[in-house]
Amino acid sequence: MKREEVIQARDELAQQLPNPDQIVRGSLLKRTIRHRRGCPKCAAGGGHPAWVLTVTYPGGKVRQFSLRPEQRSQVHQWVRNYQRLKKQLEAICELNHQLLRPEE
Repeated sequence: MKREEVIQARDELAQQLPNPDQIVRGSLLKRTIRHRRGCPKCAAGGGHPAWVLTVTYPGGKVRQFSLRPEQRSQVHQWVRNYQRLKKQLEAICELNHQLLRPEE
C-alpha cells in the first residue's frame, strides 16, 4: 500500500471511532441473587435475576456495578463501543507502523 493510501485508510478509521463518552470497559453478566432466608421466591429455588458490569483492574482487583434493568441495553451498547474502539485503534496502529517503514 502506498503512503497516501495508508494515510487515507487511517483517516477513515479515525473518523469511524465511536463517541468516547459512550464507552465502558468490562463484561456484562446476568446473575441470580438468592437470599439465605426469609424470601419465599429464593426458598422455592427461583432467585432474583440481576445484571452486573464487572471490571478487572491491574493487580487483579475486580469491581462490580449492579445495574437497574433499564440500564442494561445502554451498558451493553457502551461495552460494544469499547470493543469496537479497541479493535479500530489496533488497526490504526498497524497502519501507523506501515508509515514508519521506509518507502520503496
